[in-house]
Amino acid sequence: MAIKITDECINCGACEPECPNNAIYEGAMDWRFSDGTDAQGFFVGLNGHSADADAPQAPISDDYYFIVPDKCTECKGFHDEPQCAAVCPVDCCVPDEDHEESEDRLLEKKAMLHH
Repeated sequence: MAIKITDECINCGACEPECPNNAIYEGAMDWRFSDGTDAQGFFVGLNGHSADADAPQAPISDDYYFIVPDKCTECKGFHDEPQCAAVCPVDCCVPDEDHEESEDRLLEKKAMLHH
């Protein structure tokens, strides 16, 4: 399951530098598959989103930090727990019930993002 940031976010930014996949972005910021990953060319995420890896994608939230589900691996293969949740001072980094994934799938996503 990917992690999401709820609207309780205080926009402190503590989570952003902790993400090994660069899946966390400030509200209203465009994101790219290639940001902080090895993704190149036309990229198809495991959650179905596809685009040129370097093409800017629309923000998921305009008001607070957000996590791109196609880039979130819950830190599997990097850390024992999601680092965003570990550092969040208001506990707004929570499991995303709309993007449930097994550990194997999360590791597969990590392998796609980081060759």
